[in-house]
Amino acid sequence: MLNKENVLEVLKDVIYFPKGDNIVALNMVDNLMVKDDAIRFDLVMEHANDPKNDILVNGAKRTLTEVFGEVNIEIKVVEEKTALSKVKHIIAVASGKGGVGKSTVAANLAIALARANQRVGLIDADIYGPSVPMMFGTENERPAAFEKDGKAVMMPIEKYGIKLLSIGYFVDANRPLIWRGPMATSALNQLMNDTLWGELDWMVVDMPPGTGDIQLTLAQQYNVSGAVIVTTPQKVAFADVLRAAMMFKEEALQIPIYGLVENMAYFTPSDMPDKKYYIFGKETGKGFADQLGVPLLGQIPITEKIAECGDAGTPLALDADSPVTKAFDKIAQAIINKDNG
Repeated sequence: MLNKENVLEVLKDVIYFPKGDNIVALNMVDNLMVKDDAIRFDLVMEHANDPKNDILVNGAKRTLTEVFGEVNIEIKVVEEKTALSKVKHIIAVASGKGGVGKSTVAANLAIALARANQRVGLIDADIYGPSVPMMFGTENERPAAFEKDGKAVMMPIEKYGIKLLSIGYFVDANRPLIWRGPMATSALNQLMNDTLWGELDWMVVDMPPGTGDIQLTLAQQYNVSGAVIVTTPQKVAFADVLRAAMMFKEEALQIPIYGLVENMAYFTPSDMPDKKYYIFGKETGKGFADQLGVPLLGQIPITEKIAECGDAGTPLALDADSPVTKAFDKIAQAIINKDNG
């Protein structure tokens, strides 16, 4: 029998593979109308103009026709209205392991993008080790929360022209988070979806190290424009870098890699900014990038101020004269150019 209940039951056989579930369970079917021999509904997609939407539309029509016969089927693709609807690009900053300065790179990259007149947000998705509140000097601040359209939403904290949000604003900094994977991914989804981000050119996401649940959730459920992989020059780091890069290249994810950032590439004394001492070896990052088949976006020097500024809540990329700032400005411009090109 042709009715709404039966149509919805049949549409449960239509799987949206990027999110690993059927279109009914994913709330992608809206405004369903069933009358006489006609079925009409809206198919809610992240991007209404994506040519790949036709695959899902045709699959839904075929499935309905197999059950109900030659009925009139009209499916209209509409764009999903979410907290991220006005965010142009999501960029993941990732690493194969901890201790390579990934959060420092994420924070200073966000600053550099803002210096290039971009509207920027920064999400601290390193759920188990949030560091953005300290790096931006906002440990004692709390995001404002209020109700909108019957739903509790948050306002991000703003500092240096960047919209910030971190799990660190909601937990005791002196107590470890003992969370299973589903709790961590739920926290990430709340940070992403329950926040009034407004219009952003870039959302920088500081990922946890490794290749776990958070990485998979971000890659599978959000339209990530690209990833930046952070490494240090030591050759022993390459195995971890390779794992991180290969995750984004997996067929099920297919997220472009903007390139590699070599952190701690060399030491530059503050009183001799033109000097470069390659403590851990020269051209290692270039070799890593070549083996991965991605660009080397930039080399970040070790300076006396970079850790000191991060601990003080004033990322070094705010200092226009610092060699670190110049390196991050170059990386930011390369990423902007790649998306504009």
